[in-house]
Amino acid sequence: MERLVSEPRTADDLAKTLREAIQRLNRRVRQARPVGDLTFGQLSALTSILLAGALTPRELADIERVQPPTMTKIVGKLEERGLVIRSPHPTDGRQVILAPTEQGRAIYAQFELARNAWLSEHLEQLGPEDRDVLFRAAEIMQQVARS
Repeated sequence: MERLVSEPRTADDLAKTLREAIQRLNRRVRQARPVGDLTFGQLSALTSILLAGALTPRELADIERVQPPTMTKIVGKLEERGLVIRSPHPTDGRQVILAPTEQGRAIYAQFELARNAWLSEHLEQLGPEDRDVLFRAAEIMQQVARS
Protein backbone atom coordinates (compact mmCIF):
# COMPACT_ATOMS: atom_id res chain seq x y z
CA MET A 1 0.00 0.00 0.00
CA GLU A 2 1.28 3.45 -0.90
CA ARG A 3 2.14 5.75 2.02
CA LEU A 4 -0.03 8.87 2.11
CA VAL A 5 2.10 10.70 4.68
CA SER A 6 5.74 10.55 5.60
CA GLU A 7 6.78 8.84 8.80
CA PRO A 8 6.20 11.13 11.78
CA ARG A 9 9.50 12.21 13.31
CA THR A 10 8.32 13.76 16.56
CA ALA A 11 5.48 13.27 19.01
CA ASP A 12 4.00 16.55 17.70
CA ASP A 13 4.11 15.26 14.11
CA LEU A 14 2.48 12.02 15.17
CA ALA A 15 -0.17 13.86 17.20
CA LYS A 16 -1.13 16.05 14.24
CA THR A 17 -1.16 13.17 11.74
CA LEU A 18 -3.10 10.88 14.06
CA ARG A 19 -5.63 13.56 15.07
CA GLU A 20 -6.32 14.47 11.44
CA ALA A 21 -6.72 10.81 10.46
CA ILE A 22 -9.07 10.15 13.38
CA GLN A 23 -11.15 13.21 12.51
CA ARG A 24 -11.47 12.21 8.85
CA LEU A 25 -12.32 8.61 9.68
CA ASN A 26 -14.80 9.65 12.35
CA ARG A 27 -16.50 12.06 9.93
CA ARG A 28 -16.78 9.33 7.30
CA VAL A 29 -18.04 6.71 9.74
CA ARG A 30 -20.62 9.17 11.09
CA GLN A 31 -21.96 9.56 7.54
CA ALA A 32 -22.52 5.80 7.29
CA ARG A 33 -25.88 5.63 9.00
CA PRO A 34 -29.31 4.33 8.18
CA VAL A 35 -31.63 6.75 6.50
CA GLY A 36 -33.73 8.47 9.12
CA ASP A 37 -34.56 11.81 10.57
CA LEU A 38 -32.36 11.58 13.67
CA THR A 39 -29.88 14.46 13.59
CA PHE A 40 -26.20 14.11 14.50
CA GLY A 41 -26.90 16.07 17.70
CA GLN A 42 -29.78 13.79 18.66
CA LEU A 43 -27.76 10.68 17.91
CA SER A 44 -24.82 12.03 19.89
CA ALA A 45 -27.03 12.80 22.90
CA LEU A 46 -28.66 9.36 22.71
CA THR A 47 -25.21 7.77 22.53
CA SER A 48 -24.04 9.70 25.60
CA ILE A 49 -27.11 8.62 27.56
CA LEU A 50 -26.58 5.01 26.54
CA LEU A 51 -22.90 5.06 27.47
CA ALA A 52 -23.39 6.88 30.77
CA GLY A 53 -26.47 4.96 31.85
CA ALA A 54 -28.55 7.87 33.13
CA LEU A 55 -27.82 11.59 33.21
CA THR A 56 -29.45 14.83 34.20
CA PRO A 57 -30.10 17.19 31.30
CA ARG A 58 -27.36 19.49 32.66
CA GLU A 59 -24.83 16.64 32.77
CA LEU A 60 -25.78 15.71 29.23
CA ALA A 61 -25.38 19.30 28.05
CA ASP A 62 -21.93 19.42 29.64
CA ILE A 63 -20.88 16.14 28.01
CA GLU A 64 -22.18 17.27 24.61
CA ARG A 65 -20.69 20.75 25.09
CA VAL A 66 -23.89 22.60 24.32
CA GLN A 67 -25.94 25.11 26.26
CA PRO A 68 -28.78 23.72 28.41
CA PRO A 69 -31.52 25.31 26.25
CA THR A 70 -30.10 23.55 23.19
CA MET A 71 -30.04 20.25 25.07
CA THR A 72 -33.62 20.81 26.22
CA LYS A 73 -34.70 20.93 22.56
CA ILE A 74 -32.66 17.83 21.65
CA VAL A 75 -34.01 15.86 24.61
CA GLY A 76 -37.55 16.99 23.77
CA LYS A 77 -37.21 15.55 20.26
CA LEU A 78 -35.75 12.30 21.59
CA GLU A 79 -38.56 12.04 24.12
CA GLU A 80 -41.22 12.74 21.45
CA ARG A 81 -39.84 9.83 19.44
CA GLY A 82 -39.90 7.56 22.48
CA LEU A 83 -36.11 7.16 22.56
CA VAL A 84 -35.53 8.54 26.07
CA ILE A 85 -37.60 8.88 29.21
CA ARG A 86 -37.43 11.31 32.08
CA SER A 87 -37.62 9.99 35.64
CA PRO A 88 -37.57 11.86 38.93
CA HIS A 89 -34.09 12.35 40.36
CA PRO A 90 -33.70 10.05 43.39
CA THR A 91 -32.26 12.75 45.69
CA ASP A 92 -33.11 16.11 44.09
CA GLY A 93 -36.78 16.70 43.41
CA ARG A 94 -35.97 19.67 41.17
CA GLN A 95 -34.15 17.50 38.64
CA VAL A 96 -34.89 14.61 36.33
CA ILE A 97 -32.81 11.72 35.10
CA LEU A 98 -32.70 10.83 31.41
CA ALA A 99 -32.49 7.18 30.41
CA PRO A 100 -32.75 5.36 27.08
CA THR A 101 -35.87 3.40 26.24
CA GLU A 102 -35.81 0.00 24.56
CA GLN A 103 -36.69 1.77 21.32
CA GLY A 104 -33.77 4.16 21.88
CA ARG A 105 -31.44 1.21 22.37
CA ALA A 106 -32.76 -0.41 19.19
CA ILE A 107 -32.27 2.75 17.11
CA TYR A 108 -28.75 3.13 18.46
CA ALA A 109 -28.02 -0.52 17.60
CA GLN A 110 -29.14 0.11 13.99
CA PHE A 111 -26.76 3.05 13.72
CA GLU A 112 -23.92 1.00 15.20
CA LEU A 113 -24.56 -1.85 12.76
CA ALA A 114 -24.50 0.53 9.80
CA ARG A 115 -21.29 2.19 10.95
CA ASN A 116 -19.55 -1.08 11.70
CA ALA A 117 -20.64 -2.53 8.36
CA TRP A 118 -19.20 0.45 6.49
CA LEU A 119 -15.90 0.30 8.36
CA SER A 120 -15.64 -3.49 8.10
CA GLU A 121 -16.23 -3.33 4.34
CA HIS A 122 -13.39 -0.85 3.94
CA LEU A 123 -11.05 -2.70 6.29
CA GLU A 124 -11.60 -5.89 4.28
CA GLN A 125 -9.98 -4.13 1.33
CA LEU A 126 -6.72 -3.93 3.28
CA GLY A 127 -4.19 -6.71 3.45
CA PRO A 128 -3.77 -8.81 6.59
CA GLU A 129 -0.57 -7.00 7.54
CA ASP A 130 -2.24 -3.59 7.40
CA ARG A 131 -5.21 -4.89 9.41
CA ASP A 132 -2.78 -6.23 12.04
CA VAL A 133 -1.09 -2.82 12.22
CA LEU A 134 -4.45 -1.10 12.65
CA PHE A 135 -5.49 -3.57 15.34
CA ARG A 136 -2.30 -2.83 17.28
CA ALA A 137 -2.77 0.91 16.69
CA ALA A 138 -6.32 0.66 18.08
CA GLU A 139 -4.98 -1.06 21.21
CA ILE A 140 -2.40 1.71 21.66
CA MET A 141 -5.04 4.40 21.12
CA GLN A 142 -7.19 2.78 23.83
CA GLN A 143 -4.18 2.87 26.14
CA VAL A 144 -3.60 6.57 25.40
CA ALA A 145 -7.29 7.31 25.97
CA ARG A 146 -7.14 5.68 29.42
CA SER A 147 -4.12 7.69 30.56
